[in-house]
Amino acid sequence: MDIRVPELNQVLISGRLTRDPDLRFTQKALGVSSFSVAVNRRFKDPATGEWKDDTTFVSVTVWGQAAERCKEKLKKGSPVIIEGRLTASEYTDKTGQKRKEMKVTARRVQLLTHDAGAAEGGEAAVHEHEEVHAEPEPKSDVSGIEEVPF
Repeated sequence: MDIRVPELNQVLISGRLTRDPDLRFTQKALGVSSFSVAVNRRFKDPATGEWKDDTTFVSVTVWGQAAERCKEKLKKGSPVIIEGRLTASEYTDKTGQKRKEMKVTARRVQLLTHDAGAAEGGEAAVHEHEEVHAEPEPKSDVSGIEEVPF
């Protein structure tokens, strides 16, 4: 029996930037911004009954004009919502070891801000402040060699 499995690769995360975005340009002057987002999960330890935090650090890449806007608008600690797809890559580190990396290639980045007036009234309101849509990342040329952005 042949079962068709739908191909779906969509990621949605929210968290805070762990560092300022790093903006670079390809040889064809296409912007690429990279940064990391800390995503927290709070849970109660069943053994001790105390609350604990589990933090996951997610690498994010943004392409095109959106990469430039991310550099302008985002900074370390900025609260964001990232929508994109999961991508994998392999590289050789400085010691010559082959490494694999999973990261999110963003399609949409939302910077979140707190409404100070609502916070004073006891409500913690979060409003969209800035939203950027990324351009598609560069395609491979006919030889199959992808343009390296660094």
